[in-house]
Amino acid sequence: MTYTLHQLAAGSYDLALDGEVVGSVVRNVSPRGEERGWRAELLEDLSPEQRPSPFSGIEHPFRTLEAVMAWLGGAAIVENLPNQ
Repeated sequence: MTYTLHQLAAGSYDLALDGEVVGSVVRNVSPRGEERGWRAELLEDLSPEQRPSPFSGIEHPFRTLEAVMAWLGGAAIVENLPNQ
């Protein structure tokens, strides 16, 4: 199981698992434009037994993008979107 991040825009990534988009990673920003951390979220509201590891919920908050990437087992940011 390998996660990769595919940048869509500043602060927004598709989250792919073995080449299939399963979620997103986005930067949380306050109304004033201040960064308030990051969150990883699944696209589908899967039952707990169907969620890919390490997801125990649909959404997980983090302080930094690096923390998200480490939690995903060392996910890398790649240039091309899956299936392109």
